Amino acid sequence: MAAPKKSRGPAGGQGRPGRSLALILIAMVALTGGMFLADQPTPRLGIDLAGGTSITLEAKSEPGQESAINKTNMDTAVQIMERRVNGLGVSEAEVQTQGDRNIIVNIPKGTNSAQAREQVGTTAKLYFRPVLTVAQGTPTPTPSASSSGKPSPSASTSDKGKASTTPSAGASTQGRAVTDGLKTDTTPSPKASGSADATASPSASAPSAADEAAAAKLQKQFAALDCSSKASRAAAARGAKPTDTVVACSSEGDAKYVLGPAEVSGTEVDNAKAGFDQQRGMWIVNMEFTKKGSKEFQTITKKLSAQQSPQNQFAIALDGEVVSAPQVNTTLSGSAEISGSFTQQSAEDLANVLSYGALPLSFKEASVTTVTAALGGEQLKAGLIAGAIGLALVVIYLVAYYRGLALIALLSLMASGILTYTIMSLLGPAIGFALNLPAVCGAIVAIGITADSFIVYFERIRDEIREGRTLRPAVERAWPRARRTILVSDFVSFLAAAVLFVVTVGKVQGFAFTLGLTTLLDVVVVFLFTKPVMTLMARRKFFSSGHPWSGLDPKRLGAKPPLRRSRRVNAPTDPKEA
Repeated sequence: MAAPKKSRGPAGGQGRPGRSLALILIAMVALTGGMFLADQPTPRLGIDLAGGTSITLEAKSEPGQESAINKTNMDTAVQIMERRVNGLGVSEAEVQTQGDRNIIVNIPKGTNSAQAREQVGTTAKLYFRPVLTVAQGTPTPTPSASSSGKPSPSASTSDKGKASTTPSAGASTQGRAVTDGLKTDTTPSPKASGSADATASPSASAPSAADEAAAAKLQKQFAALDCSSKASRAAAARGAKPTDTVVACSSEGDAKYVLGPAEVSGTEVDNAKAGFDQQRGMWIVNMEFTKKGSKEFQTITKKLSAQQSPQNQFAIALDGEVVSAPQVNTTLSGSAEISGSFTQQSAEDLANVLSYGALPLSFKEASVTTVTAALGGEQLKAGLIAGAIGLALVVIYLVAYYRGLALIALLSLMASGILTYTIMSLLGPAIGFALNLPAVCGAIVAIGITADSFIVYFERIRDEIREGRTLRPAVERAWPRARRTILVSDFVSFLAAAVLFVVTVGKVQGFAFTLGLTTLLDVVVVFLFTKPVMTLMARRKFFSSGHPWSGLDPKRLGAKPPLRRSRRVNAPTDPKEA
C-alpha cells in the first residue's frame, strides 16, 4: 500500500512572522541608539534650510592669456571645486557657473564651511623649481652679498626614497647664480635641468648682453623684495610662468629665493596625503608622482645632489610661494614629502587641494554673502503642512475604505517613518548627506509609494476572500501575487530615482536620493513588517470572523459560497460488487 502523500501548505507559507518582526524591531532600536550615540538626533540640513555662505568668484585672466577664460576651463574649475569641498566633508555644497566669468559657490552652515571658503578658490599651481639663491626675507643691499638665509632643510633618503628634512645651517648666496639661472633659458632644452650644472661648469658660455640686463633686473627685484609684506609676496608670485626664472618668498615670509624654471609640475602628483612624522614631531604631506613625474623628479634630484648649497635645494612652490625647500643629497624618485610649519589642518588642506588638482584659472572673490534660513524655513513649514494634509487624506481614505486594515497600514507607515528618519540622521556624519527642500519633497512622495504597496496587498487578500476562501489561507495565497507586483512597482521607482540622481546635479540629487532610499525601505517594511503583522492579525477573531469593521467582511465584499471539493463516485463494473 502506497504511503499517503503529505499535503503542502498554501502558497507562500505562513512561516514564522515573529522572527521577521523581531528583526526589524532590533534594526529600529539599533538605528535609534546609533543616532543618539553619534550625537546626531536630527538630520543635517542643507543651505536652503540651515543657511550658510554664498561666494561669487570671478575668473581673472593673466596677461596674454585672456582666451583661457572659456567654457571648458570654467567647467573644469567647477568640477575641481566640488571635489575639494566634498573632500572636506562639506555636504550639499552647490558649485555652478553664472555667466561667462563667474562661479557661484553655496556652502551650508557647518564646521567645515570656513575651511571650504579658504580652499575653494585656491589656484593650487604647484611646481618643483631649483633654488639658485636664498636670503632673508627683508630687503637687502645687494643679492650677491653673503647672507644667512632661512634655515634650509637637508635631505636624506629613506627606504621608500622620500626626502626627510632636518634643520641645518643657513646657506650663503652665490653671485653668479642669478645670471647662470637666466642663461639656461637660452639653451634648446625647454626645462632648466642644466641650471644648477651651469653654475659649476667651467665651459659655460658667457651670458649675452640681454641676459646680463635681465639678470641685473632680477637682482634688483630680489634685493628690493620684502617678504614680510603680504602684498609684496602676492606681487612676486603674480604672472610667473613655469619657464621663467623668478623671485619668490617663503610661505612664512622669513626667506626669499631666486628660483630656476620649473622641473616638475604639480599636475604630475598622483596622490597626496597628510601625516604626522613621529621622529621629527611635525606634520608633513606625502606625495606620490605619476610615472612621468617620477622620471622628472629623479632627473632633477640627480642633478641637484651634485651641487653645493644652496643650489642643491629644490623649492616646492605653491601658487608662487615656497612651501618648503629641502636640500638633496642623493637621487630620489617615485615620491616626495612637503614639510614646513604645518598644523594638522593646514597639512590636510594642502593634501586636499593637491589631490584634487589645480584650477585652470585664477579667481578673486567678487562678493561673499550670508544666506539666512528664514526663507527656507517658511518653505519647509509650508511643505510639511502640505505633507501632513496629504497624510491625513491617505489615513481618511484607508479608514473609510479598508476600516480595520487601516491600522496595519498606519503601523507600517510609522515603521517606515522611523527607519527613514534615523537613517537620514546617521547619513549626515557618515557620508555628508544633508536634508534640503527637494529631499523633503522626495520623502513626502514616498508616502504615496508606501501606501500603494499596502493597497496592492490588501486588494489581493480581498480578491481571495471574494473567491470564497477564509482569511488565513487568503492572506498566504495573496502574498506571492502581491509580492511580485510590489517588487516590480518599487523597481521602476528606484530605477527612475537612480537615473535622476546620475544625470542631475545640486538639489535635484537630494530629491532623487531620498526617493531611492524610501523606495528601498518600502520593500523592507512590506516584507519584514506588513506581511508578518497581517499574518498575526489573521489569527485574531476580529479579522478572521469577518467583522464588519475589519475591512474583510465576506458579505460586504460579495464573497462566493465556500469552495467545496466533490468526490467522484465510479460505477462498479463487477455485478457482484453492485
